[in-house]
Amino acid sequence: MFNRNFIGIILLVVGVLFFRSYQENNLSSQDVAQKPSINLKEENISLENKSKLLKESSANCLGENQNFSIEFLKTNNLGEKFEKGINHVIIFNPKSAELDFKVNVSLAHNIYEKNDNGKLRKEYVPKLFDEIISDENALLNGKKPIAAINADYIDTDDKPQGLNISRGIEYSGDFKDKRSSFGVSGGEPSQRQATIGVGRRNRDILNYNLVGGNGRFYTKGKFKDICEALGEFACQRAINRSMAAITDQGYVILLVNDARANSDIEITEVNRELLPDMFDDVLEGIARNNCLGKVQEGILFDGGESPGLFYDNKTYVENLGAIGSVFLIYKK
Repeated sequence: MFNRNFIGIILLVVGVLFFRSYQENNLSSQDVAQKPSINLKEENISLENKSKLLKESSANCLGENQNFSIEFLKTNNLGEKFEKGINHVIIFNPKSAELDFKVNVSLAHNIYEKNDNGKLRKEYVPKLFDEIISDENALLNGKKPIAAINADYIDTDDKPQGLNISRGIEYSGDFKDKRSSFGVSGGEPSQRQATIGVGRRNRDILNYNLVGGNGRFYTKGKFKDICEALGEFACQRAINRSMAAITDQGYVILLVNDARANSDIEITEVNRELLPDMFDDVLEGIARNNCLGKVQEGILFDGGESPGLFYDNKTYVENLGAIGSVFLIYKK
């Protein structure tokens, strides 16, 4: 009897212990099963946030934004955005349907006007940057430009020296076949192309809007020091510069490096006027930081007393020298 009762009690205790152990194990396995689902949810949220941030980052990085057309910014000499930067930069997409282009030259009459014999009138007068970007000839379909940069040199007869073509009409000087020029082709926006080269291009559509210049310092992605070719004045005494560069993704960088700009500038070791043989870091930094690809072609425009840059109703840089031509950008 005693043995039966004793055995019964033992069995009862064992049963209770087993039941409690089962419950604890069950709860533990439920916790384990639940924790991954909680972690997974947190992980999903994290991935969603990362995806959102990546999308926002792409939208803010100009070259990754499919709707990007044009933007102005200031940078230091490493190509980094800086509110007090010495480099005044305009980046644009030639293929944007929102944009259009034109070249203006310093004329005493309406552009494209012909004389009684049907020949193009070319009566040049000296004009400063602000004059040439705001006269009647600077209008396109009645609109003023949203952006402009100085381009070609002017000779002693007040006419441009290089190759200048405005909407297919040529206003060129003696060096049109010797110096490089920058331009944007005509045609449908999706087929537009920016080019830098010597003389006329091999296709007429590429010769639609061209401005003369000099000092081609990027060719097929290779940077070269052109100070020896430019001479002492251009590389020692007059070092404020304007230029255009094209990336392998087709974007264009217009840049003026000038300490006398009409904006707040803080001169430092990495934010100062540069010689032409130092612009590779600036341009490559701008291209990299804005997802524009790699710089392929680059050209200097008229420097010294001529650099000028205008954007959205403000002239950021203007010097006192008359210029031969300007490259103008319009927003439709």
